Amino acid sequence: MNTAQTAPVFVSSAAVRAVFQWPEAIAALQEGYARQSDLGAVPARTIAKAERTWLRTLPAIPPGGRYYGAKLMGMAMGAAIPGVEYVIVLFDRQTSRIAAFVDGNLVTGLRTAATTAAALDRLAPAGPACLAVLGSGLEAAMHLRAFASVRPLQKVRVFSPTPERREAFAAEARRDLGIVVQPVATPQAAAEGAGLVLAAARSRGETPILQADWLAPGARVFSIGSTVPEQREVDVSVIALSDLIVADVLEEVLEQTGDLLAAQAVGIDAHSKAISLAALLDGSQAERVGTARVPLYKSVGSGLQDILVAELILTRALQAGLTTPLPITFETKR
Repeated sequence: MNTAQTAPVFVSSAAVRAVFQWPEAIAALQEGYARQSDLGAVPARTIAKAERTWLRTLPAIPPGGRYYGAKLMGMAMGAAIPGVEYVIVLFDRQTSRIAAFVDGNLVTGLRTAATTAAALDRLAPAGPACLAVLGSGLEAAMHLRAFASVRPLQKVRVFSPTPERREAFAAEARRDLGIVVQPVATPQAAAEGAGLVLAAARSRGETPILQADWLAPGARVFSIGSTVPEQREVDVSVIALSDLIVADVLEEVLEQTGDLLAAQAVGIDAHSKAISLAALLDGSQAERVGTARVPLYKSVGSGLQDILVAELILTRALQAGLTTPLPITFETKR
């Protein structure tokens, strides 16, 4: 089907749900990161703040893709009903015009989980695995489904401080995935003996929720819940134990996440252990990855992830006739 268009379209979260497929998104992210070489194509996020209002922007020009653009999100703390809305604006390289506005709320969770699964696929041994999930929110649920698409999960143990939430999480996962999911009362009970450990919930009071003493030999740790200096998720002992740290955005993970800042404050040399996700996925660090005993993947999110997944979604939504045409045109400066 010809997906060419002359006016922008809107892609709703309902359309995103209808067309998104984990294997396709994970493969697109692996290919996109493996081809990423120009650091200028994915600049650092920007955050504007003033008068209890903030606006964050994550731009990217993926290598070889048809679309490029940025995700924007903002919040006014003084609003009558505070909340965050996300929009991904895609430009078309073939026309140099705005092609689409994509509701970015669901995309953000999907791209985070798909990117983590892209890393897991290169860090974890092939074959069945036992997974510990620390957290029971949307990110934890999405990561479980993403992980299940790249590895057979023999058993899953899930911890949440709220018994009702961990029970509901386990029941939903059993229903959707047909796997054994056990709710447990402590993060230690979840982590001990697990080959894969997902940390997807910062603790109350920003006290680290995962300790190195709980990790099985050869465990792979995936931390996605601490993304700014004020947040904590994994203890410094985990950073000390890990002999390889894979970061989706290397500088931001090392210099702007509470877990890594805390580790470096007590003398842990995180920089010498760290490589970028691009280096993992392009194969340039294969020997180092192959000898890692307890690798840690740490995520803060990137515009590259947003645009790669949004391009895939827009393409599939156009093919399926699930976009909403917008009765607007933009004046073009020539």
